[in-house]
Amino acid sequence: MSQESEHGRWTISSSDESTEENDAEKPSTSSLSHSGHGKTSGSQYPCSEARKVGHKRKASPVQFNDKSFSTEISPAKIQRTSQEGLGWCLSSSDEEPESESQPKHAQKEAVKEEKYSELNKQPSHRCEDNELPVSQKPEKHYKVASEGQDTWDLLNGGNPFRFFVTKVKGIKSKYNSGALHIKVAALVKYFSLPFFLTGLSFSFHCKFNYCIDVKWLIRQYPQEFRKKPLLIVHGEKRESKAELHAQAHPYENVRLCQAKLDIAFGTHHTKMMMLLYEEGLRVVIHTSNLIDADWDQKTQGIWLSPLYPRLPHGTTGSAGESVTNFKSDLIHYLMAYNSPTLKEWVDIIQEHDLSETRVYLIGSTPGRYQGNQKEKWGHLRLRKLLKEYTSPIPTQESWPVIGQFSSIGSMGPDQSKWLCSQFQESLVTLGSSVKTLAKSDIPIHLIYPTVDNVRESLEGYPAGGSLPYSIQTAQKQLWLHSYFHKWSAETSGRSHAMPHIKTYMRPSPDFQKIAWFLVTSANLSKAAWGALEKNGTQLMIRSYELGVLFLPSAFGLDTGYFHVKKKMFSGSNEPVTSFPVPYDLPPEQYGSKDRPWIWNIPYTKAPDTHGNMWVPS
Repeated sequence: MSQESEHGRWTISSSDESTEENDAEKPSTSSLSHSGHGKTSGSQYPCSEARKVGHKRKASPVQFNDKSFSTEISPAKIQRTSQEGLGWCLSSSDEEPESESQPKHAQKEAVKEEKYSELNKQPSHRCEDNELPVSQKPEKHYKVASEGQDTWDLLNGGNPFRFFVTKVKGIKSKYNSGALHIKVAALVKYFSLPFFLTGLSFSFHCKFNYCIDVKWLIRQYPQEFRKKPLLIVHGEKRESKAELHAQAHPYENVRLCQAKLDIAFGTHHTKMMMLLYEEGLRVVIHTSNLIDADWDQKTQGIWLSPLYPRLPHGTTGSAGESVTNFKSDLIHYLMAYNSPTLKEWVDIIQEHDLSETRVYLIGSTPGRYQGNQKEKWGHLRLRKLLKEYTSPIPTQESWPVIGQFSSIGSMGPDQSKWLCSQFQESLVTLGSSVKTLAKSDIPIHLIYPTVDNVRESLEGYPAGGSLPYSIQTAQKQLWLHSYFHKWSAETSGRSHAMPHIKTYMRPSPDFQKIAWFLVTSANLSKAAWGALEKNGTQLMIRSYELGVLFLPSAFGLDTGYFHVKKKMFSGSNEPVTSFPVPYDLPPEQYGSKDRPWIWNIPYTKAPDTHGNMWVPS
């Protein structure tokens, strides 16, 4: 089907047609084969159609050739030059196109034509002697002076929230000084999440994620950690499950655990790590897929727990619980998988003291829930926590709600069907006051990148592969776009690092305070947050999601709010309890010419920062 728009003529193929609840990065079992100079790409891993197109356009860009733009926007070469002196030393491999659906070690080549092909056969040999095959060895990275010590200091003082963003290549070094990165950069900086901690004996780890490149993940570890036991929890099925197993096959230490997804269009979208040391346990809840592209030039969020010590032998009952009930909530979340494999991790958590935790856990698990089970998951879980652990604020009806996300599901034909009814009711809850607010009077600000945000980003148009809002869904809910606000993050130096982070908050009318803050894997969708059924007596959730909620009361504040930090990476001139919101407030509403990024239509009228166009088909 061909259609015309202000962006030119575009075509929807049958494979692009999306279902109502296909809101996020639906796994795809096909892989790309790149023919050029007689070479083919390396092994692939499952990813969304949008991500595959992003990869394809990085590997084989469509160059913009309108000379009238030559002085308006710089090509990729100029962009790379502009990164010099910004705290990043790039190897040649860093400058070449990377891909969600192609491991970083795969050869890059000039591609004339892209076709879908069968999955490449995986090697059947095992990796011996703590060594990776030559083609899988990590690229060289230059060490940053004192980076390990700086990270240690960062984790042990000055950040009571333990909330971080990931490092971004190509921005000023001052904006990376308080950030974390997965790659090896210095001898004491093992993995940054947090395998770099010197003095700890790393023994066992568990990764929950959506999109996983096993070979890339293994390469992030120093040699001495590459044979430690690793459990990967995933949601792949059928061909994509077989592909993931083939990727893991060379590594005897890697085990896989499949999360059950019994409701159509659900995904295992949770991003969590549980890291066991001889000295204790650490939990990491974050927003990044376990692929190179998600840790390179995107804005991502991380909550990093304290190191939880082991309880004395024989301790039972509720020992080691926090005021936020984090320990029991994490155990209940793991038990929801109904997996004997994860029971081992339940026992590990029981043996540790999690009492220093100050955040609340908010998860989603697939199912239909009634009675008191409804409030265990999704947006009703958020509503329950806000009701029980926050207090009413004077003039709270003028405090808006902000939602910031990287993907959008079907909201229905108008705002009353979900967004401005059940979902808004959960987000505007403050305390147990019986006063009923007119929800329609409470502003909702939704932050989602514009076409120009993507075009002017560090990655250029391929960044849009991680923003899978489709034309099919967008056309059904044009009303939603009136709520949209641009992505801008000067406060963290990340205006040009497209967001894959997902956050929700309740700011004051002047945006100087926030009543709460949530970082999560959950995008703006009913599949992630849940939708009421049967006249509100049942909550149906399709996907696994996980996030952490920051409430002032858990941090010893009786004001009912946090102050917002003016600059995310500013020094000690602001109160330690000022919250580091990673993007600019107040958000700027779309202008009359702004359009939300839609991944499956072309953009050919203006070049991106690499001098290219976006042609998805």
